[in-house]
Amino acid sequence: MRNLTIGKPLKLIVLFTIPLLIGNLFQQLYSFMDALIVGRTIGKDALAAVGATSSIVFLIIGFAQGTTAGLSILTAQAYGAHDYRRVRRSFGTSIWITVGISLILTVAAVTMTRPLLTVMQTPPDIMDGSIAFVRVIYFGIIASMSFNLLSNMLRALGDSRTPLFFLIIATIINIVLDFWFILGFHSGVAGAGYATVSAQVIAALLCWIYIRMRIPLLMIRRRDLRFDWHDIVQHLKVGLPMGFQMSIIAIGAVILQVMLNTLGTNAVAAYTAAGRIDQLATLPSASFGVAMATFAAQNLGAKEYGRIRRGVYQTLMVNVGLSAVLGVVIILFSKP
Repeated sequence: MRNLTIGKPLKLIVLFTIPLLIGNLFQQLYSFMDALIVGRTIGKDALAAVGATSSIVFLIIGFAQGTTAGLSILTAQAYGAHDYRRVRRSFGTSIWITVGISLILTVAAVTMTRPLLTVMQTPPDIMDGSIAFVRVIYFGIIASMSFNLLSNMLRALGDSRTPLFFLIIATIINIVLDFWFILGFHSGVAGAGYATVSAQVIAALLCWIYIRMRIPLLMIRRRDLRFDWHDIVQHLKVGLPMGFQMSIIAIGAVILQVMLNTLGTNAVAAYTAAGRIDQLATLPSASFGVAMATFAAQNLGAKEYGRIRRGVYQTLMVNVGLSAVLGVVIILFSKP
């Protein structure tokens, strides 16, 4: 655990960001390996089927991830204020919200899978594969939200390294299970989904065991799980806006996917492969954003408002400079 209310803001933020960035790279490796293994072992149509679902997966999973990140902000504020009882209460409340939202999202997303893909003009030759893959992912929403919640709780306490460790384990498991389900059980495109969900379940369980054994501050008891509407509303006021923010970004991706689908399977497959580069380029900014949210939350709890202003300004300067460099590199090396 790391106290972000003491020390040089930029140094703390950069050190906190590095594990986040590496973790985000491994998350991209998740989807990259799914696409690579599916494309190489099943074929182009299977790759296109996975690619055609990326935007609607992001629409739902992005909302879930944004919400859990928002819930942890109140936990970080309590930790910054040294109110450790409130830390546990925040964790308990976040568990209630995570279970509720994951169940609602699962029912809604699974039910709307075919209508969404139809509206998006998904090519008929990849429709069945797309449905098979995305429904498996949607049934695993609770696993994804649970792992993200537990990881974000550790980050709220200033620990960005331990979630990275479990994410690396999940990535390795995902790659192994990809081959197992696709080649061993001949599960087709759905096999990639089974591998991803299974890896997230294992990672969530390992993360929970670690918290129970090593983090006394997050060892919640029955009283910490007391259902309190006031606490739930306070957490939703922060969590839902962050979830919707991620969904709004995803809506643009959905519109783009609709236009892409009209161009046929080859265009979808090509965009799936090339789109990974754009995703990699935005990872530093996303990582700095998560780090800054945790830094600001802890310092808000400690009433260190000057540190928040300095941290925002310094991080913004670094982020702008890094983004400019990455943009130039991508343009220079964009052609084969």
